[in-house]
Amino acid sequence: MCAIGSGLVVDPFRLLEEMQVLETNGVSFKNRFFIDPRTQIVLPLHKELDAKNESNSQQTKIGTTKRGIGPCYTDMIARFGIRFSDLFDKEYLQKRLQNLYSFHNLSLDKIEETTNSLIAVGEKLKPFMKQIPYVLNELSKQKKRILFEGAQGSLLDIVFGTYPFVTSSHTISGSISIGCGFSPNKIDKIVGVYKSYFTRVGEGPFPTELNNEIGDQIRKQGNEYGSVTGRPRRCGWFDAVAAKFTAMINGVDEIAFTLLDVLSGLKTIKICTKYKYNDEFLEEFPYSTNVLKSIMPEYIELPGWNEDISNIKDFEQLPENAQKYVIKIEELLDTKISILSVGPERSQTIFRK
Repeated sequence: MCAIGSGLVVDPFRLLEEMQVLETNGVSFKNRFFIDPRTQIVLPLHKELDAKNESNSQQTKIGTTKRGIGPCYTDMIARFGIRFSDLFDKEYLQKRLQNLYSFHNLSLDKIEETTNSLIAVGEKLKPFMKQIPYVLNELSKQKKRILFEGAQGSLLDIVFGTYPFVTSSHTISGSISIGCGFSPNKIDKIVGVYKSYFTRVGEGPFPTELNNEIGDQIRKQGNEYGSVTGRPRRCGWFDAVAAKFTAMINGVDEIAFTLLDVLSGLKTIKICTKYKYNDEFLEEFPYSTNVLKSIMPEYIELPGWNEDISNIKDFEQLPENAQKYVIKIEELLDTKISILSVGPERSQTIFRK
């Protein structure tokens, strides 16, 4: 059973396309897929605004996917947004669109066409509309397992991320409550997912970035290209300062440490343990992007390993240096690494007891 919560923004046309592809391949959505009526709708005009803003030479380039997500969230906060529930009342929807287009000083010529297309896609998606807070509360009462998956990474959070080089929503564990209507006191475990190295897509500060052959090797071995844009991701050493900050603000109980196999073949592996700024060592992760751009990372260096670890099932069977690397990360973050991935398949997962 899958659900899209109210804190998300959704392109209904793309969603319907994806659903049709899956149905063609035998995936059924009946009684196992739901969309909250409060979910905000990404419109064609949001994509146009996104592309226009990103190409404006007078503005700071953020490196967005140009899928209209930012402008959609902007309209939501400005209270001009279109919600999923609006797609089932033509007169009301048309009025909302007129307000929205006027807010952006856009021509109203396409209002009728946009209204009709949204009504049509809404009718196809209407059977899946259900209030997610009630669904989750009932599942919780039945002691069912509920997995919340957040998008992006914690340092792209609109408040706690490297502002303004962030996404337009909350990407930390607290967004479970505000984005799904699920009480925080019902959440019993928070798993922090960290790569064995750091990556970033788009603009913004990246203290441990590797603009060299090692960075290229990690990118190639890890297939580090944006899932939406296809852009090559920026790669760098593991940053324990940033990781410890994100573990703190998320309340991480345990860690899933992924892509450990990508580091195989490196002679040495570095971990950033401190930041140096103006001849001083910082004890806290900087809140200022300008400071973060100017810091010098301080590293510890560990020996690497050459063995292929992609088929290993037990932690104790990993090369000694790979084990030492994992244990050092645990020590630095003061958090147990309970899951390790050594390849892209489900079977290439090590669960530590």
